[in-house]
Amino acid sequence: MGRTNQLRGHNMLETSRAERAERRGHAAAELDRLIHERMRLGIVSALAANESLSFNDLKKLLATTDGNLSVHARKLEEAKYIVCEKYFEGRMPKTVFRLSSAGRRALETYLDQMETLIQSMRSH
Repeated sequence: MGRTNQLRGHNMLETSRAERAERRGHAAAELDRLIHERMRLGIVSALAANESLSFNDLKKLLATTDGNLSVHARKLEEAKYIVCEKYFEGRMPKTVFRLSSAGRRALETYLDQMETLIQSMRSH
C-alpha cells in the first residue's frame, strides 16, 4: 500500500510538472513574434518610454544601421504598431516614429505573457 501511494504521489508530481511545462509552452507559443524579435522589441520599448523619437535618435539608441532600423520599423508600421511621420525641416528630411495605441496594447500583452512565462519557469 505504501508503494502504491508513493507511486500515486510520483504520478501527481509528474502530472503537475507536465501541466507546468504545457503552460510554459502555451505562454511561449502565444508570444507576439513580431515584437519578440530583439530589434523590434527595442524599437517598441524605446517608443513606449518616449512620446516620439527621430530615426537618427532611435538608430543611436539601438546602436543599429539605417538599413536594419528601416526594415524592422517598416514591419512594425505595417502591423500598425508604430506610426511614421516624414517631413522636411528646412531642406533636411526628418522621420519621426511614435508608438500607436495598438502597439502599446501589443507591448502590454507581450509583457504580460513574458511575466507569465517567467513565473511559470520560476515555480518549476
